[in-house]
Amino acid sequence: MRVTSLASGSTGNCTLVQSLSGSLLIDAGISARRITQGLGLLGEDARNLSGILITHEHTDHISGLAVLLKRTAAPVYALPAVALCLRAMIPEKKEQIFFAEDNFSMDGFDITPIQTLHDSADSCGWRIETEEDTFGLCTDLGVVTEEVLDGLCGVRCALIESNHDIDMLLRGPYPPYLKKRILSDHGHLSNAAAAELAATLAANGTEQLILGHLSRHNNTPSKALEAVCGHLEACLPQVLRPTVACAPEREFLTVEIGDCVPCML
Repeated sequence: MRVTSLASGSTGNCTLVQSLSGSLLIDAGISARRITQGLGLLGEDARNLSGILITHEHTDHISGLAVLLKRTAAPVYALPAVALCLRAMIPEKKEQIFFAEDNFSMDGFDITPIQTLHDSADSCGWRIETEEDTFGLCTDLGVVTEEVLDGLCGVRCALIESNHDIDMLLRGPYPPYLKKRILSDHGHLSNAAAAELAATLAANGTEQLILGHLSRHNNTPSKALEAVCGHLEACLPQVLRPTVACAPEREFLTVEIGDCVPCML
């Protein structure tokens, strides 16, 4: 399985998961043009996607979806409240948008939604399994719940949120109401919380970690990596430490599950 983050952050999120049997797009929060161009560079065609998985209805996760659906007949899956929202937003494509079941399969993928806490209609992450590999994605969550742990534990590779450095956020330019939202249980995950989640996943078999949805104003890749890698080094023996990389805001990051990606400080 190969995972490519096409974009990750408050300006747009989109991730491609490829296997020998098919390909899945998670979120479409950048323009359809960027998505189709990116797919082409990765040897894919939007018309051949197995499916599109949507985490929630915020603009940075769906801004390119309406136009993209003019270029592909791939089914779109989301939790019920989000699916209803998408059907209302793109009524001409409502028959292409489905409620995600507890677990479903397509083109060699076993797919499970992971309920998350966020200020949206019905947000989720996704666990994706093939016969060879397992990948999990959870961003846009204010707190790590038992559902998130249950959904992610045991995956070989995970993309998790490491949104903000708390000191940068508190001292930064955001208005008080926005800081309160980000820090709430329905906001976004801090570097420190991501580090705790990373250690739990590593102790349960995760070999590769991608840190995603970094804030442009309240975080840096070096701060996120320092927090997560430092915590992993402090609490886990070398043999259990996963490789760690940050997903760029606008550029690609590709991880071949099973390959080594260095923890770069």
